[in-house]
Amino acid sequence: MTPAEIEAIVGGYHGDAFRVLGPHGVRKAQGQGRWVVRAFLPQAESAELVYRGQRCAMAKRHDSGFFAAAVSGDPGHYRIRACLWDGSETELEDPYRFGPQISDLDLHLHGEGTLYEAYKTLGAHPACADGVPGVRFAVWAPNAENVTIAGEFNDWDIRRHPMRRRNGGVWELFVPELCPGVTYKYNIRSRFAGYQQLKSDPFAFYCEVPPKSASLVWDINQYQWNDGAWMEARAQRDWLHEPVAIYEVHLESWLRDPQGQSLTYRDLAVKLVAYVKQMGYTHIELLPVMEHPFSGSWGYQVIGYYAPTARFGTPDDFKYFVDCCHQAGIGVIVDWVPGHFPKDAHGLAFFDGTALYEHADWRKGEHREWGTLVFNYGRNEVRGFLIANALFWLKEYHIEGLRVDAVASMLYLDYARKPGEWVPNQYGGNEHLEAIDFLRSFNVQAHTVPGAFTVAEESTAFPGVSKPVYLNGLGFTMKWNMGWMHDMLDYFSKDPVYRKYQQNSITFGLLYAFHENFVLPISHDEVVYGKGSLLSKMPGDEWRQFANTRAFLAYMWGHPGKKLLFMGQEIGQRDEWNYNSSVRWELLQFAYHRKLQDLVRDLNRLYRANPSLYEVDFHYSGFEWVDFRDADHSVIAFLRRAKDPENFLLFCCNFTPVPQQGYEFGVPEPGFYQEILNTDSELYGGSNMGNGGVVSSRPIPKHGRKQSIAITLPPLAVVVFRRC
Repeated sequence: MTPAEIEAIVGGYHGDAFRVLGPHGVRKAQGQGRWVVRAFLPQAESAELVYRGQRCAMAKRHDSGFFAAAVSGDPGHYRIRACLWDGSETELEDPYRFGPQISDLDLHLHGEGTLYEAYKTLGAHPACADGVPGVRFAVWAPNAENVTIAGEFNDWDIRRHPMRRRNGGVWELFVPELCPGVTYKYNIRSRFAGYQQLKSDPFAFYCEVPPKSASLVWDINQYQWNDGAWMEARAQRDWLHEPVAIYEVHLESWLRDPQGQSLTYRDLAVKLVAYVKQMGYTHIELLPVMEHPFSGSWGYQVIGYYAPTARFGTPDDFKYFVDCCHQAGIGVIVDWVPGHFPKDAHGLAFFDGTALYEHADWRKGEHREWGTLVFNYGRNEVRGFLIANALFWLKEYHIEGLRVDAVASMLYLDYARKPGEWVPNQYGGNEHLEAIDFLRSFNVQAHTVPGAFTVAEESTAFPGVSKPVYLNGLGFTMKWNMGWMHDMLDYFSKDPVYRKYQQNSITFGLLYAFHENFVLPISHDEVVYGKGSLLSKMPGDEWRQFANTRAFLAYMWGHPGKKLLFMGQEIGQRDEWNYNSSVRWELLQFAYHRKLQDLVRDLNRLYRANPSLYEVDFHYSGFEWVDFRDADHSVIAFLRRAKDPENFLLFCCNFTPVPQQGYEFGVPEPGFYQEILNTDSELYGGSNMGNGGVVSSRPIPKHGRKQSIAITLPPLAVVVFRRC
């Protein structure tokens, strides 16, 4: 040991602190081993070694608090008694007497990107070493000269706890007698350009409430789940053939307390879960709950990929929320953002003084439109970080589904880039081959979790998004049908007098409806940034706006595909969504809004009660046109069939405000047809035109069928019939 090494230790820049600190055999003398114990204790005025029932004063070798003591033989399990500058005394364990804590196998798997439970190895974990409780820290920073841990436990002194470098650039340290709940960061000193930065832990399970940015040690295994029955049943479920009606929620703005504050996870576990159950939805989809520094990003600019945001409570509180959802029979989907991350200094950006998580070439590593960075999907450790993160939410938080954000931005190298701002792939194309390979690997691993599913927000015609990887698809379970959504919102925004010229908007979606496993989304993106709410998109006076909205929703619930509706649209909120305020629940004092909510609840009940609406969503045998040719009257009719084709419903739609009396539709079978839903019912705020509850078929051929029914088609309405 040289004076320069001591200076490096007390200066906080030694790259191999374990070679200096802790116990070291130095020489042999007459058969007796000679050992020296060194410690860096800047808070101590003096120190002594306590070992094997003995005490040995430690010499102060540097005024900054570098101590050393020589002893005969291996000191074994020793402790250090220190007299602090304030006159108090303390006895402590030495972190530098403990050996490596991470196995070589884990390090190897991390390096090849297949450590799929990396969150159990990296990050901060309560652990026990040599019978001593403490916390094991580990972080990946291959281009760091040294990494230290700073936190409230060491007065945020970036010199005190340098870490041990392991293979592959992983740094680790076991800090004895440390308890969960303490804050910490990693101080990373790079080998390049003198870069030094305090970084939050990429694998932290809990973070401070923004704008604070420290990580917190948390025991992820302390929560006792009560959803065993749900999880056991979930493992046997096939969501493609079950009802999936999703209520999309931004937790911060769904409901606020009288003081304008957001509800906690435990508040939401009562109020939101009760509401969703009452409304009949099958799933809640949460805009990203991962920790993010800026609320205005709605959670889509993630810093803490492994930490539910502390804005609403602890990780255990979020588990309680999910637990309550499951006990109420409600599945949970979370939005997941592997496409980009923000540039905040304490986050993943330029993590060890190099482009570690992001791609080094800005033409592949930066989304200038969003001001964010793009993951380097070609790097094994980065792929492993993301795949392990997906599995973390599915396994540790019992999440059912991951809805992957902005998949199109990952698939194409030229996404939102001008000529000269992107680099073609090795074949000269614009497909991002590394990202495609990552998405396939992610989906393969996600589907190893029993009952889990994945959903792509993907807006292009990229083939096979929801086809299995073994069929050369991307492997998602389902995909958002953005084309249907845009066509239908455009159609319904037109005055009914012009809709006859856009009949193809209704029919075109059925040309590709079974090419993918589609979810029909009316999401947050459609009710913000000047687009207006669902109700405000509809033309006409108040009555017509609500009638159009009712007809649109009933048509959507009858159309093949799973359903998604963003919060507030079910009550006819007129304002755009504002993340800084609550849904306008006060509107429910008005009949139109309250009755629209009643319709959505009844649509969910109808949907869940009729297998014809969900069993065959992704094959043409589940849908059959009755008539789509009457463009002049903007009338269409279609059948939805279950796996048993004799189990069907008839949807008859009138998208003009002109009632149609005695309108004839062909039907598959003779018999009585019960009107099981009429969006023009007075119960939903309509004019109450209808068919008296039931109609009888007649042996009059129509629409290529031997039997037909003659019905009243109410204005701007959908009526649904079931054969008795």
